[in-house]
Amino acid sequence: MSRKFLPCSKSAYIVGNQAPLSSYWVSSMIAALKKLALGVCLIAGAAGILLYSDLDSRRVEVHSQGRVMRVAMVQQIAIPALDDGLTGALDALKDRGYVDGGRMLLSKYNAQGDISTGNAIAKEVTSSNFDLIVSFSTVSLQTIANANRFATPPRHHVFGLVSDPYAVGVGVNRDNHAEHPAYMTGVGSLPPVQEIFELARRMHPSLKRVGLVWDPSEANSVVSTALARKVCASMGISLIEANAENSTAIGDATASLISRGVEAIWISPDLVASHGTQLIVSKANGAHIPVFSSVPASGISGALFELGADYLAIGRVEGNLAADVLDGRDPHSVPVENVIPVALKINKKALKGLRENWKIADDMLARAAVVVDDSGVHHKQTQTETH
Repeated sequence: MSRKFLPCSKSAYIVGNQAPLSSYWVSSMIAALKKLALGVCLIAGAAGILLYSDLDSRRVEVHSQGRVMRVAMVQQIAIPALDDGLTGALDALKDRGYVDGGRMLLSKYNAQGDISTGNAIAKEVTSSNFDLIVSFSTVSLQTIANANRFATPPRHHVFGLVSDPYAVGVGVNRDNHAEHPAYMTGVGSLPPVQEIFELARRMHPSLKRVGLVWDPSEANSVVSTALARKVCASMGISLIEANAENSTAIGDATASLISRGVEAIWISPDLVASHGTQLIVSKANGAHIPVFSSVPASGISGALFELGADYLAIGRVEGNLAADVLDGRDPHSVPVENVIPVALKINKKALKGLRENWKIADDMLARAAVVVDDSGVHHKQTQTETH
């Protein structure tokens, strides 16, 4: 007897000449399959919820296992202060295990003082696949923050070497430092303006007229100048100002201050003026007046004294914060605080040839991190203060 296989239909058959399976049995099988499918869906949904809830910890695990992180470092101009900050940040990242070509792939950008170039750099780094952008200077903070608003998604951003991040329009709340854009965090470094003028007055008690070269288009400089105006007014000092929006204007601006009878020139944390420190000092020397600066340089500047942020130390603070973010810390969880390790440098050699009497007290020399003696030799000490 031949056996032939027949196609299945509503009444299922298995082998020819056999009776159809009962409809009850078929219905039972269908019901069981439905229950099984429902159970599988519930298990899959629960697993999905658990995986999503563990997303952050898994990200940290991926970071800790050594995935190479793409990092962009952006500075607005090449001046000693910003260079020191970048060096400090790289040193801190190295200490935390992030070295270019190892756990980190680093790209460096420098706008060379040009704002249009800075904007172009900001657009590039926020639209590229960087895990983190680290910026140095107020201008770089502003250009990257503005570009990041239009990025999808916004890139994580750590900033530093910024005098007053609460006053430059990037969404950081002065009254609540934990309130800032979720993808951004950093540190502020408000310069000790009152202290530097008090130190100048101690060195020259009759000081009445101080000159300032500054760029009114730079938010960082606007903050410092506003502070200086208040401090000088309270001390009975006239702050004589001259604007310089680029390096070519520094010479004329300095000459105008000298022609108006200033007794000293102060260099604020202004990028243009800081970049032209040597020219300002040279012209001041020709007029036999001293320069004092809020931007301590790592090398020889020629200023009588420098009191301001220790940019190498601030760079290390910024670098450690960057390492935290690369390790998986959420930038939104980090308040933007003012952190300013302060360094004092005194140059005794700059006293020579001054037209008026400036004196450096022994306690000032004892406090200084660096003292340049009468022959121009640097003597490094260990003092660095944190305000």
